[in-house]
Amino acid sequence: MNKIVLYVEEAYDELVHKVSWPTWPELQQSAIVVLIAAVIMALLVLAMDLASKWGSFGLYKLIH
Repeated sequence: MNKIVLYVEEAYDELVHKVSWPTWPELQQSAIVVLIAAVIMALLVLAMDLASKWGSFGLYKLIH
């Protein structure tokens, strides 16, 4: 039980005194960067999906 209490005390001390938390503007900027990256990745997946669809339909038309 002593080890658990010591762990919680050390974790609290580290979170309060040693961790550097981002400011609100830094957090907003990071969120915008993540949002833009997610949109770009979604568009890339969409492009690959459409290319695969069109390619498979074209291949199917050639065979039949």
